[in-house]
Amino acid sequence: GALLVSERIDREELCGPLAPCSLSFEIVVENPLELYSGAVEIQDINDNDPVFPSSQARLEISESLAAGARFPLESAQDPDVGVNSLQTYELSANPHFALDVQTRVDGSKYAELVLEKELDREEQRELHLVLTALDGGSPPRSAQVQIHVDVLDANDNAPVFNQSTYKASVRENAPSGTLVARISAYDLDDGPNGDIIYSFSSHTPAKVRELFALDSATGELRVKGQLDYEETKLYEIYLQAKDKGVVPGVAHCKVLVEVVDVNDNTPEVTVTSVYSPVPEDAAPGTVVALLSVTDLDSHDNGLILVQVSDVNDNAPKTSQDSYDVYVPENNAPGIPILNVSATDPDLGRNAHLSYTLLQGDLTVSHLFSINRDNGTLYLLTSLDHENQVEFNMMVRVQDGGSPPLTTNVSVNVFVTDLNDNAPTVLYPHSNMNATYSNVVAPGTAAGQMVTKVVAVDADAGYNAWISYTLLEATDPSLFLVGLHSGEIVTARQLREDDPPEHTLVILLKDHGEPVLSASATVSISVAEMVKEVLTDLTDVAPTNDPRRHITFYLILAVILVSAAFFISMVSVGIFKCYKWRQSKELLNSSRSTQYRTPGPFHHIDAVRGGFMPPNFYHQVYLTTDSRQSDLLCKKPFTSSPLGSRQSTMRNGEPGMYHQIVGTASRLPTPAE
Repeated sequence: GALLVSERIDREELCGPLAPCSLSFEIVVENPLELYSGAVEIQDINDNDPVFPSSQARLEISESLAAGARFPLESAQDPDVGVNSLQTYELSANPHFALDVQTRVDGSKYAELVLEKELDREEQRELHLVLTALDGGSPPRSAQVQIHVDVLDANDNAPVFNQSTYKASVRENAPSGTLVARISAYDLDDGPNGDIIYSFSSHTPAKVRELFALDSATGELRVKGQLDYEETKLYEIYLQAKDKGVVPGVAHCKVLVEVVDVNDNTPEVTVTSVYSPVPEDAAPGTVVALLSVTDLDSHDNGLILVQVSDVNDNAPKTSQDSYDVYVPENNAPGIPILNVSATDPDLGRNAHLSYTLLQGDLTVSHLFSINRDNGTLYLLTSLDHENQVEFNMMVRVQDGGSPPLTTNVSVNVFVTDLNDNAPTVLYPHSNMNATYSNVVAPGTAAGQMVTKVVAVDADAGYNAWISYTLLEATDPSLFLVGLHSGEIVTARQLREDDPPEHTLVILLKDHGEPVLSASATVSISVAEMVKEVLTDLTDVAPTNDPRRHITFYLILAVILVSAAFFISMVSVGIFKCYKWRQSKELLNSSRSTQYRTPGPFHHIDAVRGGFMPPNFYHQVYLTTDSRQSDLLCKKPFTSSPLGSRQSTMRNGEPGMYHQIVGTASRLPTPAE
């Protein structure tokens, strides 16, 4: 189980500037099968010296620059990482310059010369400095570069950038020539002293110069090489603007370029075989191989996605089991009244829902329709509360799976009432003769009910609540009408000087919005006896309607035909009943006399009729079938203690039997 090094390890070759540097591996242990993951971290040692791009550097600095001016220097590179990498810079002693060491975003160091004392060309035309780069190893490794400073005559104005730091982002697969950023500087001088040239600063790494190109005239920074997010995620690029004066002025800026990751690395699958070949009797669940997947991309681009195919195992689910919808009557046809909402957690076609209205009541199918795709329920026609108040239906929600799953939801539609019906007067009827309807006796006391107006309203609830008011009257002080009852009562006692005839107009109003109304006319006569009123009625000529005679004759004919039919049916029933009882008695008598001597009460007495001798008679029995009959003939007899004897002989006629019954005081002979 020991893990050994098989060859010399060079951390800089394996991982470059990345830290920490680790190599991952997997170990499979058999019997029992176990999988272990591990990683080996390659630790850095200080085996590399810092290196400057060149051994010499030259700076041209105007004598007119004030103290505090800064001049970036080329950076040294150290392939080691951590404390073994480049840690600091040192500058040889001199009276004019100091060294300022700064840290980039990625942790690397760079140095800038800071002018502490103004230069004087007449005093010293050239300076020689030594810049030393040191790493953090023990002992430290170092590198040096010779810096030659030329002191130049003054240039009044140096270029100035509109911002000191620019930020940009670019995709790692951006082709060569893609614009990254555009820097801009200005110079107040005229002529060549105001013309600006853009370039990379001296301490910009060579790797950056290989990946990016800068247009010296426009300041456009473009992609030059192939970027790789997995190698470097952020570039810190230092640029400068220099005019064309004899003693050129210089300005510096920094561009931070963020590299955006794209999914440009395919997953790498490593298969570790456990059993090869696999035995044919391997038990279910036996591990055949181990797979590990890696992807060099970052974030979502580096995930391996395992897609699980969907099975239609979820029925549609509605937000509620039933819906109650309230629709005012007299609605406009074709309006949507409900949206049945349902969801299905399945995917694709298994989650595609369709809505259908189950065919139950034919009335529902003619009045309602549902959109198959979105579940919107439409009302196809106008509803009437007075015709039907409630509709019940079932909506089926079905997914597109195979087989499909369904869910049913009940929908109850309630038709709310609107005040669309005026009160209808039942009494007095509008066609009633208004000359005489009600009679009140003279001297009737106050508070006595004379008559009542009866009305109904087809609406419901508050819309059907009727109020009654007296609109017109012959004598308004004589009668009152109940506000909610419609009862007409005397307001005071009737006097002799009151008119004999009164006409009242009653206004009936419901309580809907808007209010609908109707009116009823009531005639009241003041008379001692009804006879007086009847006398007045004789003076009124009846309305001559020629159709009333036809109606009278039609009604009379219907009555007569119905009466005749009823009498005929009753007569036939009585006759049938009588015949049935008679045939039943004859049948019972026939059956009883075939096996015994008829009793004295089961025959027709022919002696009293004078047709036969007293001691001889015939009995005739008729069956219910008229084709057969029994005839009984008896001989004279006298009482004898020896009893009676019967003898029967068959007559030659078909369907006829003769029975002779006799008695004697002696024993019969064989001849007898």
